[in-house]
Amino acid sequence: MDISEALFQKYGKEFKPGQMIFCEWEPGNSLFIIIKGKVKIVKIFGKTQKTLDIMEEGSIFGEMALLEEEPRSASAIAITEVKVLEFNKESFTQLIQKHPQMVYNLLVIFAKRIYDAKRRLKNLLIEDPTARVIDVFLMLTEHNPIAWQVNSVSLQTTADDIANWCGLPIAEVNSILMSLVKQGKIELYADKIVVPNLKELQRIVQTKIKSKRKVSKV
Repeated sequence: MDISEALFQKYGKEFKPGQMIFCEWEPGNSLFIIIKGKVKIVKIFGKTQKTLDIMEEGSIFGEMALLEEEPRSASAIAITEVKVLEFNKESFTQLIQKHPQMVYNLLVIFAKRIYDAKRRLKNLLIEDPTARVIDVFLMLTEHNPIAWQVNSVSLQTTADDIANWCGLPIAEVNSILMSLVKQGKIELYADKIVVPNLKELQRIVQTKIKSKRKVSKV
């Protein structure tokens, strides 16, 4: 993302890994654009913290509290070293007046955000931990038609990323991943996970969900 030094000097902020950018329920009067790093959006459900989204370079977050003038509905935490641009309502209005194309870009982002939120909620509602981990692979591949045509994919992701997506402890996710490796369902590397048969994993998830529903009805 090409951001001028002057713009960062005026609106830029930096955060270290694990640092809170904003907290759920606090007043929200600004939005953020990531120019470097990764940020996770998390929410508390009862006594459990769930990851709703992982944002990367170019992503916008925190916009709903600014537009609706409501408290933050979730927390934002830096995963890596993060650089962002922070805009309040006045400065953001000035920005879109100077760059009208940004309005269209925001509409596209908001539409995608609504779909992604529903999709990630669907993942979090899967009770079987193995099915939930596998479903993350499917979720990350849904908008890649070529991967489904060849029935395989190489995902530039890690066990930590998977744990963040599905809201499970990293130790449990590592155990599930190693089990899948032993079964020949995935190939695990330091910086990527290779899925040689997407449709087989899709069948596994569907079977586990159906099995869980049958048990619930008994």
